[in-house]
Amino acid sequence: MRADRLVSLVLLLRQHGRLSATALSRELEVSTRTVLRDIEALSAAGVPVYAERGRHGGFALLPGFQSELTGLNHDEALALLVAGSRRGAQAFGLGSALASAMRKVVDALPESHRATAAGAVQRLLIDPETDLLARRTDTEEVPDTVVTEVRRAVFAGHKLRIHYAAADQAPKWRTVDPIGLVTVRGQGYLLATRSGSDRTYRLSRILAAKQLAEPAQRPDRVDLDRAWQERSTRFRTGGDQVTVLARVNPSRRGDLVGTALAVRAEEEADADGWLRMELTFQDSRHAEWALWQLATNAEVVAPQWLRTSLRDRAAALATCYGVSS
Repeated sequence: MRADRLVSLVLLLRQHGRLSATALSRELEVSTRTVLRDIEALSAAGVPVYAERGRHGGFALLPGFQSELTGLNHDEALALLVAGSRRGAQAFGLGSALASAMRKVVDALPESHRATAAGAVQRLLIDPETDLLARRTDTEEVPDTVVTEVRRAVFAGHKLRIHYAAADQAPKWRTVDPIGLVTVRGQGYLLATRSGSDRTYRLSRILAAKQLAEPAQRPDRVDLDRAWQERSTRFRTGGDQVTVLARVNPSRRGDLVGTALAVRAEEEADADGWLRMELTFQDSRHAEWALWQLATNAEVVAPQWLRTSLRDRAAALATCYGVSS
């Protein structure tokens, strides 16, 4: 770990020219005291790093210093393989490894290309945390200690002991056979089996994890994309699904279809131009939430309980805003 950090420190100084101890600590995610100790270690090892004092001072390398420090370790190489999604790297606990690997990639570029690449990167923003309406993308935070242990068990093919908090249940310890990791819209999932049955666990609900020495019972090869599709299908077709018949303004059809599990039937527009659609939702809460989003651009025809629930909700809102503050 320290050797990788020392390499990253040298690469940061080569790429930025001069950085303060505070800036280095922020980049390396360590304390300034650790940075100072690392600087001393580099100097003792013969790396020509020196300090510039003053308001704009910091640490720098002697001009022209070169060293072959660009070898990627396992986690850095793995981070590059999932770098198509920055959020994927973060979800799997590889964020710092990705940053370290990218520093090595930049350092390996010819000097004539390095400046061009750095300028190009400033012109690209991929998968920002908010959209144009300032809505934040939901990215679940998972402790590094948990996701690292889960990831090691997946790669090693060992059984995994997890302390898992399922929805509306007290946390319980479970021993599972890990198959793979999946990230969807910033949310990470562990695909596994338990006593031979398929199980899917949200990483954010794993409170603690420990890799066991016992080999996992799983096939040598797995089509993770197919496995995820099969589990998604079972999830959508199970549970307390709700079927809703609704009249929908055509301009909002896409919004409703995008939230429903499926469109069972769709008829031509009524005399007023609205569509009649039969849709399936995961449960009653899902149905009420989806139709509420459309406000007066949709009308539930059936079931009656959903009409009543939406009416009562609207009445309560009207009462709230009908009273002067």
